[in-house]
Amino acid sequence: MGEKPKSGGVWPTVKPFVNGGVSGMLATCVIQPIDMIKVRIQLGQGSAVDVTKTMLKNEGFGAFYKGLSAGLLRQATYTTARLGSFRILTNKAIEANEGKPLPLYQKALCGLTAGAIGATVGSPADLALIRMQADATLPLAQRRNYTNAFHALSRIAADEGVLALWKGAGPTVVRAMALNMGMLASYDQSVEFFRDNLGMGEAATVVGASSVSGFFAAACSLPFDYVKTQIQKMQPDAEGKLPYTGSFDCAMKTLKAGGPFKFYTGFPVYCIRIAPHVMMTWIFLNQIQKVEKKIGL
Repeated sequence: MGEKPKSGGVWPTVKPFVNGGVSGMLATCVIQPIDMIKVRIQLGQGSAVDVTKTMLKNEGFGAFYKGLSAGLLRQATYTTARLGSFRILTNKAIEANEGKPLPLYQKALCGLTAGAIGATVGSPADLALIRMQADATLPLAQRRNYTNAFHALSRIAADEGVLALWKGAGPTVVRAMALNMGMLASYDQSVEFFRDNLGMGEAATVVGASSVSGFFAAACSLPFDYVKTQIQKMQPDAEGKLPYTGSFDCAMKTLKAGGPFKFYTGFPVYCIRIAPHVMMTWIFLNQIQKVEKKIGL
C-alpha cells in the first residue's frame, strides 16, 4: 500500500516486481476456471450455465484449467511488470510531491503507464493464453493443439514469425491501460479513504479497497477486452481474408452489428472473474508484504 522502498541493495528495487508477480500467479490458480468460461461466452457459446455444462460433458473438468501454464506465464510477465512499475512510479511521484499523498489523476497516470509497460512485456503470453483457451471451439482441422504455453510460443514464432507474438498487442496495451487505470488508482485512493477517513482496520481496508478496485478494473476494461479477444482469435476465411483489418475496424463492425452493449457481452461473468482476481491479487500481496516485514525483508 505505497510503502517506500528502503535504500541499499538490489532487493528493495526488485521486491515490488517479485511480490506483484507472485500474488498475481496465486490469484490466477484460483480464477482460471472462471476465465475459461468468460472466453467461451465471448466466443458465442452461450450463457455461463450452458458453457459450464457443455465443457463438463464434452471435455471434462480438466478443460477448465486448459491454458493454466499460459495464464501463469502471463502473470509472471504482465503482473510482475505492471505492479512493480506502478509502485516504483508512485514512490517517485510521492518523492516529487514532498511525501504528500498523490491526487487521483496522478495515480491514474501511473496506472496507465504501468499498464502499458506490463502489457507490452506480457503480450506474447496473453496471445498464447487466448489461443489455448479458444482452441477447443475451433473445427478439428483448424485446431492448433498446443500442449503448453512454451509450445504455443515456439509454434507461433516458427509458423508466423517472432513479431506475431505481439499480434493484437495494440488492443492488449490499450485494454491494460484502461484496466490498470481503474484497478491501481482506485485501490490506492480507496485505501486512503477507508483507512484515513473511515478509520477502518488493515484487513477491512484491504478487502474494501480491493472490492472497489475490482469493480473499476472490470468496468473500464471490458470493451477493450472484447475487441482484443476478437482480434486474437480471428481466422482467415476460405479466401484467406480476415474478418477485421484491425482493432478500430473490429470496434466499428461490432458497434454497427450489436450496438454499444455488444462490447459488454459476458459482463456478469467478466466482472465476477476480474473482481475476485483483483481482490485476491491485492490480498495475496498484502499477506506477502506482512510475511516479509515479519522476517525482516
